[in-house]
Amino acid sequence: MVRRKFTKEFKFEAVKLVTERGVAVAQAARDLDLAESVLRRWMREASAAPVTAFPGNGQQRAELAEIAALKKEVAKLKAERDILKKAAAYFAREAT
Repeated sequence: MVRRKFTKEFKFEAVKLVTERGVAVAQAARDLDLAESVLRRWMREASAAPVTAFPGNGQQRAELAEIAALKKEVAKLKAERDILKKAAAYFAREAT
């Protein structure tokens, strides 16, 4: 089964169908061929943070972008630490 992808505009229009036009969630989900849980999740995301809701491909929320940057920095620091450990062990061997 292929996972369907929906545009940001489609998601906002689906949410508006329920919130502004008063269509029941169950009916809107049936009309749009969606699971009710998906539509309800979209509604939660849109109401919680309307500006950053549905970031789409290649766009991350600020928190996720920060976490990714921190993970990258941790990996870099671990690599540097490992190099220094190997160098210290090498020079300790040479000194004896």
